[in-house]
Amino acid sequence: MSSEDFQDEPVTVDVMILDTKSESSVEPPIEEWPSLVISIPEENNKRAMYKTDLYSPGSGEICTKYISMSDSSIFRHPYYNYPAVLDPGIENALFAVDEKKIYPDDGQELYVAVCKDMNQHCVKIFQKGLLEEVIDLKYYCVNSAGVRPMAIALQHNKYVKILNVTDNFLNEDACYHLGEMLTTNCCLCELILSGCRIGPAGARRLFAGLAVNRALKILDLSRNQLGDTAMEYIANAIVLGLDVKKIYLSYNNISGKGVGVLAEAFQTHNKFTHLDLSWNNLFSPLGVYNFLSSLSENKFLQELNLTWNSMSGPRLGTAIKNCMVAPNLRHLNLSNNKLSGEAITNLIGNMSKAKKLVTLDLSYNPMTPDDALLVLTKMKSPAVKLQTLLMNNVFVNSNFLDLLQQLKEMKSKRNTVVTYGGSINYFKPQGVNIRELVLNRAEYLAKKSRKHPVDIALVALQLLKDKYVIMSAKDFSTAISKSGAPLDDDLIDEIVNAFAGPKLAKSKTIDIRLLADYVKRKWPERQLPPSPLPEPEPEPIPKPVKNLKAGKGGKKGKK
Repeated sequence: MSSEDFQDEPVTVDVMILDTKSESSVEPPIEEWPSLVISIPEENNKRAMYKTDLYSPGSGEICTKYISMSDSSIFRHPYYNYPAVLDPGIENALFAVDEKKIYPDDGQELYVAVCKDMNQHCVKIFQKGLLEEVIDLKYYCVNSAGVRPMAIALQHNKYVKILNVTDNFLNEDACYHLGEMLTTNCCLCELILSGCRIGPAGARRLFAGLAVNRALKILDLSRNQLGDTAMEYIANAIVLGLDVKKIYLSYNNISGKGVGVLAEAFQTHNKFTHLDLSWNNLFSPLGVYNFLSSLSENKFLQELNLTWNSMSGPRLGTAIKNCMVAPNLRHLNLSNNKLSGEAITNLIGNMSKAKKLVTLDLSYNPMTPDDALLVLTKMKSPAVKLQTLLMNNVFVNSNFLDLLQQLKEMKSKRNTVVTYGGSINYFKPQGVNIRELVLNRAEYLAKKSRKHPVDIALVALQLLKDKYVIMSAKDFSTAISKSGAPLDDDLIDEIVNAFAGPKLAKSKTIDIRLLADYVKRKWPERQLPPSPLPEPEPEPIPKPVKNLKAGKGGKKGKK
């Protein structure tokens, strides 16, 4: 069969039409709901018992587990009497993020909010000062608990540069919050905590994160009872890169042990320009010598204050001499110590190498007029650039005044300032001179013995002839004993005092030149025999005499 055979035949198509009107989406009335069709049994025991008051059906409510939820469009099932409980806010409390309030950078509103949370009174002068450069709270009796809101308000403040909390007792917790503030604050330049009694524990909290701060340049910790323990915390901060330029540590009972720890830290990092260690206990060379020697390598040090430390002795004088070599040292304060004698001699050894030293303060030291003259003589050198020499309460003599007048006449020293306590008018003894008195007594005792008398004048001249110029008191006593003069120790000591030589650290000396000069003027007729003694000339040997008569007669007899 081909396809042409089907062209004339009709095609039948079955079409099924759905009757959409037979069913409707409209819900049937309530009366036709199957759930309302309740089949009541013919015999109901509960109904019978209810009629006899033996059964109570209760409230008439149906347990919810027997009620099925309807999926229709009815809003609420007629028998569903327990609507769902709305969320009282638990989800928001657990999962929703509270909007954080952003406070201005000045910290005023933040300070008030934190004080309100902590139930603290706001310090109005601090609140107003947050918009100024200086906040002065000295002697203000600031509560230690009130430091926390202050520190929080200053964390991001960009106005305050100086915070003064002088003489407000701060505990360890207050120092902790100040230390936390310094780790984030980038504007505060000066922090004054003088007299706050923070102690070693407070210093530990304060310096915990101070090394990361690059804005703070001045830190005043005077009168805080730090001791040697707190020096370890400061040393740790220095090793980590502490950027503070000026630090004040006076009145803190720091000894040589504490500054010895700082000396070790200075080998790693040393950028202090001003260092105040006055009113401490730096009188022992142990630790202090290394500390001052380490400061000589500091290229930034400009001012060093070592007053009221009872510093004395030649070793500490040498340590100060080493410290003066610091390249940029301009002011050195050594007043109110115990420097004298050999310590002063060692101290001024490097004065010519201190090219930028402008002021040297030696006031209220037990210096003698000779010490003052020695310092001024060193200052006269053209290599010394010192401009101000302070020696208040140091008495000088006429030689010092003459040299000072010569110094002022020099062109390079016209602007030099030199202060001193006063001039000494030498006492001219009337009557008996102490030198003549002790020599007369020594002469009497030396010649008292009839068997072995000793001339004390010749003993003094012999010592000078043997080239003894300066002798210690002990050596002089030994020389007198060897000469045979029976002088007691008290008289020898008075002779040493009358003809005193330069002072040493441990012993007194006598100047033999002064003794011999006075002896020559007192007894000019007494002189040592010439030495060596001239040898006697040998006697000439007599020549033999010839017998002329015998010779002539003999000759004649032979003939």
